[in-house]
Amino acid sequence: MGDSKKILITGGAGFIGSHVVRRFVNKYPDYHIYNLDALTYAGNLENLKDVEHKDNYTFLHGDITHEKYINSIFDNYKFDNVIHLAAESHVDRSITDPLAFAKTNVLGTMVLLNAFKTLWLNNWEGKRFYHISTDEVYGSLGETGLFEETTPYHPNSPYSASKASSDHFVRAYGETYGMAYVISNCSNNYGPNQFPEKIIPLFINNIINNKPLPIYGDGDYTRDWLYVKDHAIAIDLILHKGKNHETYNIGAFNDYKNIDLVRLLCKQMDEKLGRSSGSSEKLIKFVKDRLGHDFRYAIDSSKINKELGWSPALTFEAGLSNTIDWYLENKTWLNKITSGDYKNYYINNQYMRAYE
Repeated sequence: MGDSKKILITGGAGFIGSHVVRRFVNKYPDYHIYNLDALTYAGNLENLKDVEHKDNYTFLHGDITHEKYINSIFDNYKFDNVIHLAAESHVDRSITDPLAFAKTNVLGTMVLLNAFKTLWLNNWEGKRFYHISTDEVYGSLGETGLFEETTPYHPNSPYSASKASSDHFVRAYGETYGMAYVISNCSNNYGPNQFPEKIIPLFINNIINNKPLPIYGDGDYTRDWLYVKDHAIAIDLILHKGKNHETYNIGAFNDYKNIDLVRLLCKQMDEKLGRSSGSSEKLIKFVKDRLGHDFRYAIDSSKINKELGWSPALTFEAGLSNTIDWYLENKTWLNKITSGDYKNYYINNQYMRAYE
């Protein structure tokens, strides 16, 4: 890949996206990074205040499902690469509003693919569409085993079905039009700037405020946890060094049962808040299971490790400790998010642009 690139990052104001945008803006001054975000509930420009005035950064306010707008920015800016992170991503929300997930995750991805195809058809040298997906497309594991890149798809929730569909469309555009693409499927992300609907930031906030910690079912559901900054490093590597038309699984080889995760979180929170040992655990409350709850996810990341030399830099315990520290040091951010005040930031923000 050449030194000068125009890279579009969709969903760049979101949790994972903001870490990827920051890394690329700071690491690649010769690249111009365009951050496209609709600024729905989980997108927050405050996540990027430290880079918003950089010369190689441009914010674009738009929705990936708005075909006319998307076509116009591709025509105008002529992006060499797309890193596609924009998605509806919360399983619980997908159960209550599955259509929203189909619109954003399937139709939105197709709108982007079509615009990229129209721009570069038969001229794919140095171009790449990088689609970020999830391990949930593989379905659920039993007590043993790992998801590999060759594991058959078996999505069980509207969220994972929408992501599986978008994965298929990316591959179809590669086969049909020769589009240069890569896909990665990652495990559960955690770390700074995560919207507090997901278990780790939600429970950090609840422990701070002595609110209940609701755990689904018996707490034995198991997930692999990936520190978001490690994920951003992996995305960087895959974009630049990944093989065309390949898929890479990204996980941290540290699957935890939900109950064990929450107990570890409680232990670290008690220590950091100066509370007596065991006090936060008293907030745990088991609640009725959610519909279609997958039992266990665990990822085999040996391919990206062997081919690209990636491995997670932090253990889960260290990453969790860093994450708790960030939320405790950024209570203003957390309070704004949980109160809805963060929307005020956009009203006066010079980067806001109206879109049709």
